[in-house]
Amino acid sequence: MPFQTVPASACWQHRGLRSGFEVVYFSSEPSGLRVDGTATGFQDDETWVVDYQLLLDSHWRTRRALVTTRSVSGSVERLVESDGAGHWSIDGVAAGHLDGCFDVDLESSAFTNALPVHRLDLGVGESADAPAAYVRLGAARVERLDQHYGRLADQDTERRYDYQAPVFDFRCQISYDRAGLVLDYPGIALRAG
Repeated sequence: MPFQTVPASACWQHRGLRSGFEVVYFSSEPSGLRVDGTATGFQDDETWVVDYQLLLDSHWRTRRALVTTRSVSGSVERLVESDGAGHWSIDGVAAGHLDGCFDVDLESSAFTNALPVHRLDLGVGESADAPAAYVRLGAARVERLDQHYGRLADQDTERRYDYQAPVFDFRCQISYDRAGLVLDYPGIALRAG
């Protein structure tokens, strides 16, 4: 079953790892979707704000991510771009360590876990690796994050996925709504609207 159209906006409340909120606004672009978001947080006795603008193509592949992180340490901006074929640049410099990635994943964001779910469009019982360009908090370093998604049986109106990030020794079941947006990301965030 295809995903429904995303709403005009969505928000999440961080829980577990950090406290705070994330709000995103969606708008159609001729080549795909634009996502404008802000995440705020309090974690490890520090506050931070991350503003981001993502441009996704019609297959939900990340083509451009402009990410600005602010904290008491200052402000850092990163421009992460992809050619849509798995090649990336960071602030205009080729980033070979990201070859083969099609998604950006922001450490501060629950929303960005929707990108591979849309792009892969897995059927129940199917699974796939989904490495991502992972933008960290703080210095906004961009690393490769190996991830794995496995589609589980739906539960009522929720789509469910087994999610794994081996580098963090992390595994959970993430639930999504019919538009493919995260509802419950255990230990990370819960949809608030």
